[in-house]
Amino acid sequence: MAWKKYFRDANLSPLSGEKVPNFAKRNYSSYLPDVYTGHPNRIQRYFQYDQMDSDSEINAALDILAEFSTQQNKENETPFDIVFKDETTEHEVKLLKKALQQWTKSNKLTKRIFRIFRNALKYGDCFFVRDPETMKWLYIDNAKVDRIVVNESEGKKPEQYVVRDINPNLQRLSATQITPNQTYGGGGTTGGGTAAYGQNYAGAGQGSNMSGFAGGQGGRFYKTMNAYNINAEHVVHMTMSDGMDNLFPFGQSVLEQVFKVYKQKELLEDAIIIYRVQRAPERRVFYIDVGNMPTHLAMQFVERVKNEINQRRIPSTSGGVNYIDATYNPMSINEDYFFPQTAEGRGSKVDTLPGGTNLGEIDDLKFFTNKLFRGLRIPSSYLPTGPDDGQQQYNDGRVGTAYIQELRFNKYCARLQSMLNPTFDEEFKIWIKSKGYNIDFGMFELKLNPPQNFAAYRQTEMDQARIQSFVQVAELPYMSKRFALKRYLGLTEEEMARNAEQWAEENNVPQKKQTKNSQLRSGGVSQSGISSDLDQFEEPTADPEAPNPDTTGGGQPGQTPGPAGTTPGGTGGGGTV
Repeated sequence: MAWKKYFRDANLSPLSGEKVPNFAKRNYSSYLPDVYTGHPNRIQRYFQYDQMDSDSEINAALDILAEFSTQQNKENETPFDIVFKDETTEHEVKLLKKALQQWTKSNKLTKRIFRIFRNALKYGDCFFVRDPETMKWLYIDNAKVDRIVVNESEGKKPEQYVVRDINPNLQRLSATQITPNQTYGGGGTTGGGTAAYGQNYAGAGQGSNMSGFAGGQGGRFYKTMNAYNINAEHVVHMTMSDGMDNLFPFGQSVLEQVFKVYKQKELLEDAIIIYRVQRAPERRVFYIDVGNMPTHLAMQFVERVKNEINQRRIPSTSGGVNYIDATYNPMSINEDYFFPQTAEGRGSKVDTLPGGTNLGEIDDLKFFTNKLFRGLRIPSSYLPTGPDDGQQQYNDGRVGTAYIQELRFNKYCARLQSMLNPTFDEEFKIWIKSKGYNIDFGMFELKLNPPQNFAAYRQTEMDQARIQSFVQVAELPYMSKRFALKRYLGLTEEEMARNAEQWAEENNVPQKKQTKNSQLRSGGVSQSGISSDLDQFEEPTADPEAPNPDTTGGGQPGQTPGPAGTTPGGTGGGGTV
């Protein structure tokens, strides 16, 4: 029909102008889903994390997580602990302790471990370039890492890192070029706004998994977009990813799970401030008696009274015909008002409109703040938000529900440490190998120190309860000491064997001499070396012409073959037992 030419399809996306809905904005829909989701670009999310870090609660929560997870070890004066998997000699212990102190000092890890762990929690990753000559770590800005080349045929192993604006020859602890117009807000810029960030990193690393090209939106020859490929063997990548999420090979920030709560809390705080500014002061209501004036004359009279109250007549300094000028009088709210009244009591009057009555109620803000802390696994006793915070006494986390929260927080910090422990362990062993130390890597493992001693409280209480039960049972004459040690003290077979050996050494009881692994290593033989040598040999294959041993002699499969005339389990002669 002819009337169809007057109709056309509407554009569902005002941004792209296409007929397909765009993720940024859809007609007749809410903005909140897009606000709560955040930006899909990885590098733009880094800026979101910086904004979240400016919040006082999130800043304190990240500091608490990093401080609890990077405790100093008083024995070796480093933030690491060496866990031995096998018996070691005193010389090996001293050698590893000295090597750990040198490695920590060369990379300044005692000072930088807090920021390394905090950045890994905040951004999900922390990148360094290892100098092949000095073995020192040079920091790389996360936003400079454009993408990672992964070889999935070898178990998703990264092969190359594409890094923009890198200068590995800098003689400082930074491998990327830091200029005033490339930082997030330093170098003389005021406020470090979003414009500078978006201009330098716009279009770089499109998508959450960085599937975009290295050049970014600026083009191939853009001066701040020149990228270099660095082999993965020279990059120290500390990530919070276990390889089972959709962001691999990049890690996921701990702030990602509380982003929606943060936006809700931010919107609520802004709404509270706006409401208090607008409704907090009381207002005055002027009732102007206009009698029986017409409408247009009544409005003119009200406007004249308003001007007389809010304006002040002052002499004009400009000269000319007008000798009197009118200006705004801010002191009118503190002045008195005089209105005439008739004999009947009619006349203008002034009334007071009170301000908001619920200005001190912030229960809804407390709800979102506590929800934010619970999302970051922070115990409520660490960051109280009640009105009587100053009346709370010190609590070490050993009583009631607070103890359970402390224990869960301790386990959460230990789980975060387990994400970065393999990287520190691998880097320490690479440094030992580069220095030429002759030591078995399979007998020890480097880990971060335990978060806090709240787990030790729990272990102490359990040991006390077990010892009391063991003392009562051990006096029974018909109870085995070995069974009591295993049942009531919870000792394993290995622990009981070690206890028996140490008890024999303390009481000078002769024992059967056995060659220990530490003695084998002193002779140049190590357990890991033997296993690596055995892996070089192939498994023996059976001769295809040889008879099957399971069916020799007419026996059934799974029975031991024997000579003719015998039965399984017999002694020969065809008889049975």
